[in-house]
Amino acid sequence: MTNTTSFSYEPSEHEAEKASNSYLMSLIALIVGLPLPIINLIATFIFFVGNRKGTYFVRWHCTQALLSQFSILFINSFGFWWTVSIIFTEETISSKYIAYLITALIFNLTEFIATIYTAIQTRKGIHVEWWFYGNLTNLICKSK
Repeated sequence: MTNTTSFSYEPSEHEAEKASNSYLMSLIALIVGLPLPIINLIATFIFFVGNRKGTYFVRWHCTQALLSQFSILFINSFGFWWTVSIIFTEETISSKYIAYLITALIFNLTEFIATIYTAIQTRKGIHVEWWFYGNLTNLICKSK
């Protein structure tokens, strides 16, 4: 799911800390705003905006963290509103609903573990590219 590569330069301690914090921001927001899926995206977006003029290493990792939270938003929002419709309407819990919740849980757990791993590695100055998000980040985030 992740690919560790060397970056074109050795990031400084300050850069590594900021890049690592871009991943930690989503974890903190997850704990604070657990029932509302948009909280993670908003927190990560605010951190992204605050660091969009930073060094390439920091911008790259802020972008990757933002992209991952954007896709998580869709998965969690669908599950959230499906749950709300079951609670407040006459819809019942079905096998499709349970399967979706299990799939969403696995996806969220995988993203959570990958985020922790990436935050630790990035803090050490190691460049970690996630599958899919890394390639997308390379297309979006260009070095100046």
